[in-house]
Amino acid sequence: MRLLMSAGFMSAAALLSIAFAQNSSRKSEEFRKEFLEKFRRTSLNTTPGDAMMLRILAESSGAKRGIEVGAASGFGAINLGIAFERTGGHLYSMEIDPRRAREARENLAKVGLEKTVTVLEGDALELLPAFDGEVDFLFIDANKSDYLRYLKAIEPKLKKGAVVVADNTIVHAQAMADYLEYVQTSPNYDTVTIRASMEKNDGMTVSYKIR
Repeated sequence: MRLLMSAGFMSAAALLSIAFAQNSSRKSEEFRKEFLEKFRRTSLNTTPGDAMMLRILAESSGAKRGIEVGAASGFGAINLGIAFERTGGHLYSMEIDPRRAREARENLAKVGLEKTVTVLEGDALELLPAFDGEVDFLFIDANKSDYLRYLKAIEPKLKKGAVVVADNTIVHAQAMADYLEYVQTSPNYDTVTIRASMEKNDGMTVSYKIR
């Protein structure tokens, strides 16, 4: 009986050890780097250069509570998730398509970021007004003509010092002209358009909330 109990205990301990090792592996820099390099991106995903810029912006600003509008399959969310894991914060990624939302969750779990990034399924124009608490990082990469509506829906909850990033603002500038005019002329923001990747011949507009 004692031998059986001892064997059972050792088996449970061994399983825990294996689970811990697997979890540590998922969170290793090497594993995540390789996973991102082999990621099957689509046209909806952020480019690697832009994704790295997002990671740097979120981490260097010390962001603690961020929102991503448009998760797609989670490539950008993984990069941002790494930043929020390092700052001890949390990212909420919103995706309207159920299949893409499920895929994003699965990819985040594969790299051990399921506790750092929460994928919310639904229309961001409905989710954003209901979001509780302040936000210090916002990344918009969804329906281009709705960019200003996304910003306005969460703007009352943006903290002073919040960073707002809008994707595809060169190629799709006409579709989001109202958004660009707003962030470029509002006294509440310092704004610049940058190009961190030439893959899509596009860029991102970064705004800093100064008041």
